[in-house]
Amino acid sequence: MNKVSASAAAAVADIPDGASLAVGGFGLSGIPATLIDALHAQGATGLKVVSNNCGIDGQGLGVLLAEGRISRVTGSYVGENKEFARQYLSGELEVELVPQGTLAERLRAGGAGIPAFYTPAGVGTQVADGGLPWRYAADGSIAVASPAKESRTFGGRDHILEHGITTDYALVRARRGDTNGNLVFNKAAANFNPLAAMAGRVTIAEVEELVEPGALDPDAIHVPGIFVQRVVALTPTQATDKHIEHLRISASSTRGTVRA
Repeated sequence: MNKVSASAAAAVADIPDGASLAVGGFGLSGIPATLIDALHAQGATGLKVVSNNCGIDGQGLGVLLAEGRISRVTGSYVGENKEFARQYLSGELEVELVPQGTLAERLRAGGAGIPAFYTPAGVGTQVADGGLPWRYAADGSIAVASPAKESRTFGGRDHILEHGITTDYALVRARRGDTNGNLVFNKAAANFNPLAAMAGRVTIAEVEELVEPGALDPDAIHVPGIFVQRVVALTPTQATDKHIEHLRISASSTRGTVRA
């Protein structure tokens, strides 16, 4: 039952070229930065990533993206990464944009063993009708377009069929975890982490604080260990190395008393 890996490098060592990955995080909040860095050092390429976004330039998944190590992204937000935009528009990167709630449910459904579900999100748009550019050609034409989705009407309202997502691996970050793989996330850093953890066939969790079984309140556990295969204990330096995507400081917080 002890799922602790010797290091982040050991935990990601068997991820092959072309693997699919579900990655937790929202912007830079809750991203498994240590595992991403270890995967960067490991060298796997042609990766197919499912994540809310692809990090930013020089941070998170943006590190892998910058070296052309990601071939496809399924996500819902891409607006903070200039290299992402460049690769997508030049035809180097395939991108499937998904409504954010639909992406969350596709990951949850995949982890719960549900192959597909109907949702009203996207009805009446290209999400339903198809034709969204997944990949551009070098000349700017559409090389690969999204297909039309099956639709049905329930209660007088149209819905489209979306498929659950499972991936070869999942990379997530938790505030606390035990050696059996039970995980607890911290506030907004939970975001897509529990859903990604469920969707991965092999889920690897980096944890800021590793404890023994029984130390976590069972009612506080967000992801049970059945979904987690490997645990990496972060060093104190790794646990506190967190970046802020957009720093906002109110005027009142900088206002002081000026004395002559």
